Amino acid sequence: MSDSARAIENLREDLRRHEHLYYVLDQPEISDAEYDALMRKLQELEAEHPELASADSPSQRVGGKPREGFAKVGHSSSMLSLDNALNEAELREFDRRVRDLLDGETFRYVAELKMDGLSMAAHFRDGVFTQAVTRGDGRVGEDVTENARTIRSLPLRVTTALPAFEVRGETVMNRKAFERLNAERDDAGLSRFANPRNAAAGSLRVLEPQITASRRLDYYTYFLFTEGKPARPSHWESLEELTRMGFKVNEHRLLCADVDAVLAFCSRWEERRDELPYEIDGVVIKVDSIEQQQHLGFTAKAPRWAIAYKYPARQAVTTVESIEVQVGRTGALTPVARLKPVVVSGVTVSRATLHNEDEIERLGLQIGDSVVIERSGDVIPKVVRVHELGSYRRPFEMPTHCPVCGGAVTREQGEAASRCINSNCSARLKETILHFASRSVMNIDGVGEALVDQLVDRGLVESVADLYSLTVEKLLTLERMGPKSAGNIIRNIENSKKNPLPRVIGSLGIRFVGERTALFLAVAFGHLDAIAGAGLEILQEAEEVGPRIAESIFKFFREPRNQQLIERLRDAGLQFHFKSDRPQAGPLKGLTFVVTGTLPNLNRDEVKRLIEAAGGKVAGSVSKKTNYVVAGEEAGSKLSKAQELGIQVLDEDGLLDLIKVG
Repeated sequence: MSDSARAIENLREDLRRHEHLYYVLDQPEISDAEYDALMRKLQELEAEHPELASADSPSQRVGGKPREGFAKVGHSSSMLSLDNALNEAELREFDRRVRDLLDGETFRYVAELKMDGLSMAAHFRDGVFTQAVTRGDGRVGEDVTENARTIRSLPLRVTTALPAFEVRGETVMNRKAFERLNAERDDAGLSRFANPRNAAAGSLRVLEPQITASRRLDYYTYFLFTEGKPARPSHWESLEELTRMGFKVNEHRLLCADVDAVLAFCSRWEERRDELPYEIDGVVIKVDSIEQQQHLGFTAKAPRWAIAYKYPARQAVTTVESIEVQVGRTGALTPVARLKPVVVSGVTVSRATLHNEDEIERLGLQIGDSVVIERSGDVIPKVVRVHELGSYRRPFEMPTHCPVCGGAVTREQGEAASRCINSNCSARLKETILHFASRSVMNIDGVGEALVDQLVDRGLVESVADLYSLTVEKLLTLERMGPKSAGNIIRNIENSKKNPLPRVIGSLGIRFVGERTALFLAVAFGHLDAIAGAGLEILQEAEEVGPRIAESIFKFFREPRNQQLIERLRDAGLQFHFKSDRPQAGPLKGLTFVVTGTLPNLNRDEVKRLIEAAGGKVAGSVSKKTNYVVAGEEAGSKLSKAQELGIQVLDEDGLLDLIKVG
């Protein structure tokens, strides 16, 4: 093995170890910045030695490109759903049937928390991850391999003697990630996900792996198969083997001697379910012995050796005494019902979210009505429906000015949320700072939630610009802050001033302006002042900037408080000028291309590099600004849209000829 190959493999093993420590064991040994430095070093070495490329490298987690659909894949054996037991009597009846069918044999149950997510099978060959398939209808699912690669708790390589095997598990989104995702969707004017399960399912099935990666999905395994059959003689042994192999297995499980032990486990976790970082809706109970499972067999729809004990819905009826407005950390104004206090599952509830004006209208709700409320985990309870109209009811009206800062409140046509557009509104401040300091934006390591809470609560930071006025001395006044940590944070803040203009644009939190759009704006205008001073039509000249994005940018730079923020960031020394490294000339200069389908000789990355090297641009969607669509086999809706708009379509040879002719 060459020195380069040895160095690359050592880095890969090191990164795999740190991924396992962080995402599976929750015991990180290094900071995010140190992890990123190792990853950059690996990426640099792999770029220098493409002959050493490997699909299981940690650098390949987010390597997939947008796709136009998901291939259907048959399962090695059916992924059947489970029958439900809704109370103790039904669970004891299940136990009676098992005992009768086993005719006096001794047996044990395994009780596991029923996580509320999306079932997925992951396939491995020679220890390397090769394919992921959703449950689908239980017999045929969808190939989501590229998206599954982005899930950090799913290892891309494991050490095992099994030549080929399959694991099955649950893809989930924890509560914290769920709330953050819905806040981001509020900010973008998109509909909220109803629950973490829907969010996990939607995130695993998006056509852009980068989006899946950003949503922090988790994967908990519970089955180990070889050749379509259980790999170990008991289910408990399979769970232990999965843990040894490096997979994430829910630690809250129990080997039970009888149904009474199962019921005690169910009762304990019904009381403690709010302590968990993820949603559960019950407990799954399985007969432990695989031989006994095979003897018990299946009905047409479900195994006879397993059942799901479902927790009852947590609802109650109470009265809406008033409706107040809460300003979220993304600026969205959320009406919150103040309720006559009522006990739900042992917790006194006195408020519930109403989401937005449209939801209030849909419910037909007014102040004074009695309503059914539902409590789910540690998320604020919600109003499910109106139970009875009040005798003295009165309608709710959304305020025209922010109740926190007095800034203007807008609601765009076609959107559900009203919002405050002042980026320095104190209600939005903490989330604004976290976004500003995040790894993909200004990359200020050490500025996390705990620190931001203290900085804002103590009045040390009232705007993201205040980060550049912090000193070691100020940080040392905070709890659990030593001189070394304070020095590192100040150094990281200072280093963030070197970030290029696209990151600065992305840091401002302009609605609809993410990393990609920020880059296009920087390339098109070259200076932040030019973007700030541009009119609506001029803004739309930038790649992929349509009327809605242009209007959002235009309004942002017209808000006086935002103008003050820009000046303070300028004074702090951030980069407002940008020089693009894209070719300024070439045969395709000024032309925009969209690539779709599979080409005979070139992959999409190679096509993109060819087009950009010749001065052209590659867009993700077809619009009137598109000059050419490069289409291969199985081209989908993008080809149809190009034909509708009369856009010229090229095959691979046509593109190469165009570059040569130009």
